[in-house]
Amino acid sequence: MPKDTDRKSNESETNLNRRSTNSSESMLSRRMQTMSSSAIRDLLRHSKIPGMISLAGGIPAPDLIDTEGLEAATFRAVESARNTTFQYGLTEGELFLREEIASRMVAQGISAEPDHILVTSGSQQALDIVARAFLDEGDSVLVEEPTYLAALQVFNMAGAKTLVFQGDQYGIDFTRLESLVANNRIKLMYLVPNFSNPTGTTLRLPERTKLVEFAIRHDIMIVEDDPYGDLRYDGEHVASLFEIAEQSFNSKNRVIYISSFSKTVAPGLRLGWCIPPESYFHSLCRAKQSMDLHSSTLSQYIAGYYLKSGRLDGRLQLLKKAYKCRRDALIKAISEHLPNTLELNVPDGGMFLWGRFVSGLDASLVLQQALSQSVMFVPGKYFYSETPDLSSIRLSFSTITPSLADEAVKRLAIAIQRTEQRETQD
Repeated sequence: MPKDTDRKSNESETNLNRRSTNSSESMLSRRMQTMSSSAIRDLLRHSKIPGMISLAGGIPAPDLIDTEGLEAATFRAVESARNTTFQYGLTEGELFLREEIASRMVAQGISAEPDHILVTSGSQQALDIVARAFLDEGDSVLVEEPTYLAALQVFNMAGAKTLVFQGDQYGIDFTRLESLVANNRIKLMYLVPNFSNPTGTTLRLPERTKLVEFAIRHDIMIVEDDPYGDLRYDGEHVASLFEIAEQSFNSKNRVIYISSFSKTVAPGLRLGWCIPPESYFHSLCRAKQSMDLHSSTLSQYIAGYYLKSGRLDGRLQLLKKAYKCRRDALIKAISEHLPNTLELNVPDGGMFLWGRFVSGLDASLVLQQALSQSVMFVPGKYFYSETPDLSSIRLSFSTITPSLADEAVKRLAIAIQRTEQRETQD
């Protein structure tokens, strides 16, 4: 075949492929076309590389999951409830599990009746349900800056506009909040008040109280995401926003409380729960029903029997002791190998250290060098809805032993040095 014929054939095939791709994209909804994949989940594929030390994933330590207790709970779930374990279940969740959750919530100061607890497929689904139930396209949601990336994805998918406010260990910028409310119609406010992902900070009681008062005054629903609340290993317990609204303001219609078994029992169960105001409970149930009918019946019975066994409290003590040790080991390694390099927020619980490079170094550039040194972390820019701090960085310590923490920071130090050298050369 002559060369010009080959060229025309190749051009024709290229144009055909391009039209096919454009046609495929045009079939998608506008929201889907503009929705990007989670940069963090994309990054985690590197964690599978042999020899890679990951400071990236916000996952529970696999070596600390109570496999023995879960195996026993699974056996009981199959043997004791074989007529229901493998069958369709209730949209709101199995009463057996909801009673166990309610008991734990009441012990923590949160008034919760089993009939008003909605079991979800992880707390992520709970967020999605809330967004579907409350948000129309163009509505506004207040979020912390920075905040949980997957929550931003949910709100963006709902077509909502996210408006940011700053909240840290020093408090909340209420002047900023009042300004946002004055210029926007806001339906929801989302935050992680305990050991936040990504910053690890905990909102103090005075700020929590003031925040609830603010939400009541401006008729805003608070979405309180609390997956890490059971993982406090320093400091004193702080009342939840849900509890404050009910006890201090006699308001049962202001806070939606969300939590999960993923950080305390096992993420593979894919179970969380949501406690909405009673007046919205059935609406959220209908939203969930349209998504998956109900969460896994088998997982619910496993979780229920695990809670009933009483093993969780002992497991939480083990987790808190281990995570505190791992946090301290990572901080120690940073102080030894990276002195005067990172400003750190030291959390009282949870799984994350949040920091920023004192020199203003771009964390994404450091990550490129870090991967070549077989160590990884998450650049902080991914947790911002508006203008990101490019020098910010999230380090997860939940899965690393003290010896691994030291080696990880040594590798990170080399990556930083090489990044600085390249920046100087450029």
